Amino acid sequence: MAKRWYVIHTYSGYENKVKVDLEHRIETFGLENAVVDIKIPTEEVTEIKEGGKRESKSSKVFPGYVLVRMELDDNSWAVVRNTPGVTGFVGIDGKPAPLSRDDFNKIMRRVSPQKGAPVAHRTATDLEAGQSVRVVSGPLADFDGIISEVMPDAGKVKVMLMIFGRETPVELTLDQVATIS
Repeated sequence: MAKRWYVIHTYSGYENKVKVDLEHRIETFGLENAVVDIKIPTEEVTEIKEGGKRESKSSKVFPGYVLVRMELDDNSWAVVRNTPGVTGFVGIDGKPAPLSRDDFNKIMRRVSPQKGAPVAHRTATDLEAGQSVRVVSGPLADFDGIISEVMPDAGKVKVMLMIFGRETPVELTLDQVATIS
């Protein structure tokens, strides 16, 4: 029987604990040949903090889910399913459904791109449309405005600034603005 990738659902925030517990259970039950790999997909996320400071951190791609490569039989299913923190397998009508090779590859490319491929960085920010901000750098420094659009994937915001008595939309990077309290 072939080893396939399966997705197990866990309590959110317990992914790392489930991985460690599952590794111990696999060893205890002698299933090293049946359950061969466990992955928690993560990606680098850049957060823009107050004052435009950038902070990089690792973030789970699918919170509450863990990927397990295993040969599915009654014994391996029971060991994985009964691991503390595991709520079940992802599948249809209670039956675990293996990931297709394409789906697994898409997930892993997002996590660790191939050499030469651009790394997709995600940017997280707490800025929202309608929020008052001050431009802190660049040629428009010290102007105040209202955010009209947030584009976290591009790392930019569109801000309506009063320039020469007119409201003018200006696209700025996330580190060029700071919220006004």
